[in-house]
Amino acid sequence: MKNNLYILTFCFLSFVSILNAQDIIPISKADVLNRVKEGNQTIKISKEDFNQARADYRQTNAIFLPNIAVSHTGISTTNPLMAFGSKLNQELLTANDFNPALLNDPDQTQNFATRIEVKQPLINMDGLYQRKAAKSKMEAMTFQIERTNDYLMFEVNKAYMQLQLAYKAVDVLKKALQAAESNKKLADNSFKQGYLQQADVLAVEVRVTEVKNQLQMAKSHVENASDYISFLMNDTSNALLKPTDSLTINNFDLVAASQVSTERSDIKAMQLASNAYESMNKADKMTFLPTLNAFGSYELYDDNVFQGDANGYLVGVQLSWTILDGTKRFGKSQKSSAAYEKSKLQYEQYLSQSQLELNKAKRMFMDAENKLQLSKLAMEQSHESLRIRTNRFEEGLEKTSDLLIAETQFAQKQLEYYQTIFEYNYAQAYLQFLTKA
Repeated sequence: MKNNLYILTFCFLSFVSILNAQDIIPISKADVLNRVKEGNQTIKISKEDFNQARADYRQTNAIFLPNIAVSHTGISTTNPLMAFGSKLNQELLTANDFNPALLNDPDQTQNFATRIEVKQPLINMDGLYQRKAAKSKMEAMTFQIERTNDYLMFEVNKAYMQLQLAYKAVDVLKKALQAAESNKKLADNSFKQGYLQQADVLAVEVRVTEVKNQLQMAKSHVENASDYISFLMNDTSNALLKPTDSLTINNFDLVAASQVSTERSDIKAMQLASNAYESMNKADKMTFLPTLNAFGSYELYDDNVFQGDANGYLVGVQLSWTILDGTKRFGKSQKSSAAYEKSKLQYEQYLSQSQLELNKAKRMFMDAENKLQLSKLAMEQSHESLRIRTNRFEEGLEKTSDLLIAETQFAQKQLEYYQTIFEYNYAQAYLQFLTKA
């Protein structure tokens, strides 16, 4: 009975551990890039922004296309003027209807009118410039989407390298923990044989505890980096991602550009946005000019609903010119002019800021390149130092404190070297992002 109980307990605990275990999914950078392109929410939002801009542009088709409306109206009246006009439209007037008594006090009259009305813009200069502004805005959104995609690809590169670095840190600290635990066993044996003091054993135990804490933090960094990549891919599976590509020194195809290209998508988007402000300013100025529109209507009249025994049409052209609308149009024109000047200043400022970022990125790359060689040399030297001190410690010729210092230094130099690889690759990726046209 007890054996069955133990078996059931073991199965239950195993089942719970399986439920609580987090799936580890290996993934390559190419897979991450593809899944971000397909599922990232920022890309989807930018596409909807473009759809809005395109819809605004399509609304401006109204300056070319006619406005057509159909209505059916029914009235019942004893108003002398309305009653006489209704009968006139229905073509029902007789000589008796001109009787003054009937004209002044008509009977109740019903009128049902079906009206088809067409309005056709001919010349509306303000509408033409508004359409031009909407088109510039739509084109600017196209380039903005392109830059958003470029930024997300750069962000994926950085996030994937952070995940690689986090796993490298875990590997380094696991090896450091193994070395620390091995040294602890040697220290315990030496203490039992009277070669070491209790303080030396405690120092080794403190080192083991420190490495365990660092390892736990490194594992948390792995989960944070994995969660961020899942967020970029819009993945809610809560799986732990593991990179299949190792952290190595990358060599991108860098563009040796000393100046920021004005053909870069975000800069072109700002230029088009400035063009849109310019067109809106011209549109506001064009409101001072007259507009020319054609109109026409076809009407059906009857004293019964949805009938039309009588009909007639009306066509015409209207030239309208608002000479003075208070100071509203002047103020609106001045406001759009200020917005246009502001957009030009923002464009120049953005160019200067982009050039500043490019110069900074170049210096960052050069610093990382120099640091890479030095950190590699420091790691190799600290490794050799640890090897020598470990051999001497095993022979009882080295102090425990010196061994712990060498061990700590080697782990730090390893982490610094992998961090430098990350900085070097990141600097190249950032330069590529800034110089992409």
